[in-house]
Amino acid sequence: MFDRVRENLRRYKQTPLIEVLNLSINETLSRTVMTSVTTLLALIALFVLGGDVIRGFTFAMIWGVIVGTYSSVFIASPILLRLDVKRDWSKDGGGAGTQFSDIDA
Repeated sequence: MFDRVRENLRRYKQTPLIEVLNLSINETLSRTVMTSVTTLLALIALFVLGGDVIRGFTFAMIWGVIVGTYSSVFIASPILLRLDVKRDWSKDGGGAGTQFSDIDA
C-alpha cells in the first residue's frame, strides 16, 4: 500500500492527497484481497487437518492475515493522511548522513 502511494504521489503531483490515497487503495485492493484469501484457504486447511500440535500456530497465523489485511486496507491510508506526507522529493538531502564526517576517531 505505501509503495503504491509513493509511486502515485510522484505520478500525480497536482492531485490532492485524499484522491491519491483513494486511487492507490483501488489499485491494490484486488491483489491484497486475493493474496489474503489464498493464504487463508491454506491456513484453514492446516487448522482443520493439521492436528493439535499445529492448531495454535495456525490460528495465530489466520488472525495475523486477517488483521494485516484489514490494516493494509483501512488503517494505512488514514495514517498517511494524518501524517500529511510530503510530496516533493526533488530537493537535495543537504548532506544527510554526513553530520559526523569531520570527527577524527
